[in-house]
Amino acid sequence: MAISDADCKLLWGRAAGICSNPACRDDLTVILEGAASYNIGEMAHVIARKPDGPRGQKGGGPDSYANLILLCPTCHTHVDKAPSEYPEDLLRTWKKDHEAEVRNIGKQKKFESLAELKKFVNRLLVENGAIWKTLGPKSDAAGDSGSNLYRIWNFRKLDTIIPHNREIINAVEANINLISQDEYEHFVSFKNHALAFEKHQYNRLDTYPLFPGSFEERFRP
Repeated sequence: MAISDADCKLLWGRAAGICSNPACRDDLTVILEGAASYNIGEMAHVIARKPDGPRGQKGGGPDSYANLILLCPTCHTHVDKAPSEYPEDLLRTWKKDHEAEVRNIGKQKKFESLAELKKFVNRLLVENGAIWKTLGPKSDAAGDSGSNLYRIWNFRKLDTIIPHNREIINAVEANINLISQDEYEHFVSFKNHALAFEKHQYNRLDTYPLFPGSFEERFRP
């Protein structure tokens, strides 16, 4: 049984396209100018599919998100060549801790002023916006599902836009005392969009709230 597209996206998105080994943390996408970009991430099985494989058990492990960990090729080779050095519990801890780190990024950021918070948020929004304009549904890349740019868009949604959205939410909530009621209301609209957008990538929704331009306006430095 092959790994489903939904499980691939969930694994990649929750790991933000970064190797889950805490001693590695390599970026797993390679973006090349004028050439085919590619990803080097490998979806490693915690419990091997075959009983006699690395960390194998009777009946083998499933091709599911719960039994997979995102690694770079080198780390994948190490964990499978020396399974006694990389037991199941260790790999599950790597995955759990890394995904928590990705989801909690920004929670520890404290700013002295609203201006500093807005500058931080704006920089993330600018990068997200640039990706959207170049690769998103209304870009030239959207018309060709087989193009290199279209494939990059699928990666950038998972390893950049979603983590940035999460970082914005966490940073604003960690500094909620700095914003006004009006700014808070527009932030809530952004948060509703961001969480629905993330869910849409893993399990397609019929519709979801679009990005609120008013949030970007309110948080422009």
